[in-house]
Amino acid sequence: MFMDSMFLPLALIIFASIFQGSFGLGMKFMAPLKWEAWWLVHATVAMLLFPLTWALLVIPDLFEIIVSVPTNVLLLAMLFGFLWGIGGIMFGKSIPYIGISLTYGIVMGLASSAGSLIPLFQIEEASSIPAFPYIIGGVVVMLVGVAITAYAGIQRDKQSTENRVKNLKLGLFIAITSGVLSALLNVGFANASPVAAEAALHNVATRNSSLAAWVVVLFGAYIMNAGYSVVLLTRNKSWSSFAVAKSGKAYTWSIVAGLCWFAALGVYGQGAALMGEMGPVIGWPILLGLSLIISNIWAYINKEWKGAKKAFVWLLVGLLVLIVASTILGFANSL
Repeated sequence: MFMDSMFLPLALIIFASIFQGSFGLGMKFMAPLKWEAWWLVHATVAMLLFPLTWALLVIPDLFEIIVSVPTNVLLLAMLFGFLWGIGGIMFGKSIPYIGISLTYGIVMGLASSAGSLIPLFQIEEASSIPAFPYIIGGVVVMLVGVAITAYAGIQRDKQSTENRVKNLKLGLFIAITSGVLSALLNVGFANASPVAAEAALHNVATRNSSLAAWVVVLFGAYIMNAGYSVVLLTRNKSWSSFAVAKSGKAYTWSIVAGLCWFAALGVYGQGAALMGEMGPVIGWPILLGLSLIISNIWAYINKEWKGAKKAFVWLLVGLLVLIVASTILGFANSL
């Protein structure tokens, strides 16, 4: 029985990482839509329609539950979601300066570590928890794995393209800021736990109660993402992009990417909820670490590592370290 209760949450998070590592494929098919048009559709599906639909299907009293939670809890959770949205935008801004591999490595490393450690230290007497040293160790190993994977990406870029480092200091500043802000999505989820607890009082299954929390956090995220898209659509006078010819494929991938994106968070939330108070602490770095493995598998299938054998060896080392880190964190969950 104990093994079952330990296995199911981890299995759900591993399953979630497949969605998290795959949703980015849709971004390869934005044309002929403008980025801001594609992103507005994507954000509406991922952060508003899908979370609400899923939550309402399993939590009929969703809105009654949400309004019964103290306003300050709701506003703080939405604020974290809003700040995460800023981090996502800054991610894109840093790429022209330092390249996608270095940006991705920094952001993933900081998002996974800060997103785990902030909720950990919000727990009273966290250092006395038996799993504490294993969590810290697992997060450190995860950071090493992300760093090696980023190094592999940098070496691949050097072999396949021109050096894209245009302004290292500015690029690093933007990427580091993005990484810290990107961690706040999970911090918002952890701080929205009173919403999930209220759902549980309404006889909602534990694994589904997390969906109520996500609705609140992602409403803040949607305000940021949709607002930014609207600003760009207006500033660039690109509203007509929605009606451009032969855009059906782009719309389809925008929707599919949105479904995959929240499927990752929704399933992760179920696994984290079953882990209890330690769910956001242990589950988040596992989710991001394994999703990095999945995204690189897709990159390999798409021949993005072709002709970069030495870099690919480094990638394999990095992915092995990420697996070790996930194993350590999985063991921490058993404690």
